Amino acid sequence: MFNYDNEMAKANVLIEALPYIQKFNRKIIVVKYGGSAMVDEELKRKVIEDVVLLKLVGFKPIIVHGGGKEISKWVEKSGMEPRFVNGLRVTDEPTMEIAEMVLNKVNKSLVNMVEQLGVKAAGISGKDGATIQVTKKLSGGQDIGFVGEVKKVDPSLIYTLLENDFLPIICPIGVDENFNTYNINADDAACAIAKAVKAEKLAFLTDIEGVRRVADDPASLISELSLTEAEELIRNGNIGGGMLPKLNNCIDAIETGVSRVHIMDGRIPHCLLLEIFTNKGIGTAIIDRDAERFYNADKDEQNN
Repeated sequence: MFNYDNEMAKANVLIEALPYIQKFNRKIIVVKYGGSAMVDEELKRKVIEDVVLLKLVGFKPIIVHGGGKEISKWVEKSGMEPRFVNGLRVTDEPTMEIAEMVLNKVNKSLVNMVEQLGVKAAGISGKDGATIQVTKKLSGGQDIGFVGEVKKVDPSLIYTLLENDFLPIICPIGVDENFNTYNINADDAACAIAKAVKAEKLAFLTDIEGVRRVADDPASLISELSLTEAEELIRNGNIGGGMLPKLNNCIDAIETGVSRVHIMDGRIPHCLLLEIFTNKGIGTAIIDRDAERFYNADKDEQNN
């Protein structure tokens, strides 16, 4: 039976999304995909559905994915103990071999999911076409093995895939000047790729709902945050833990040309659509100092 209210609610959702579809049509959006949303099969499918929908309504999405939990699982299965220094995986030669195997396996599974939804996808690593070139990364002066610091991204192969209507899916493995293979932090890789392709948006799927003014108060979630405000939060010591390097990556991306960066909770089904296509969103959007604000909290309160 036709339910007028339900159908009108659906129509209103589409109307609310229309200006965002118009604004970002044919623009590049980089999605850094990681955290719990990569482990839960149902969440994984919903993330891929979101990205496919973005492509079908005119965006040019690129997925950059991690696989840290899966790598740790296979390292343990191989009889080794995963080790970390300052949050970075110690990656000796056997661990690097496992990491590359696991990341390529994850990569092709994501390609398969996209293809099942009727969109052409191509899975690559940063080694293909020497797309991600790195130098050795140290942790507090300590050598932690084959962990790479991104030196340069050559976007030629990525552009070729986009121009031929493929959805690029990239795993964070790079090469140094001697063509040695390195593991790269997926956040760093996504940020560097977004800068290289001059992405309009960079979206981080994480295990936290966004940036909070008070770290342990979910009610203090910030919907939009300017660069000036983000820098002030860091200076005042409000940001800590894993959010600090992520927010620094966001600031760096915007200062080098990315228009908007989103941090959102990948554990929420269809979080990408909710963040990008609704006025308030569900995560935090970091914007340039003089950028247009899509969400005005004061105005929203007046309307309510």
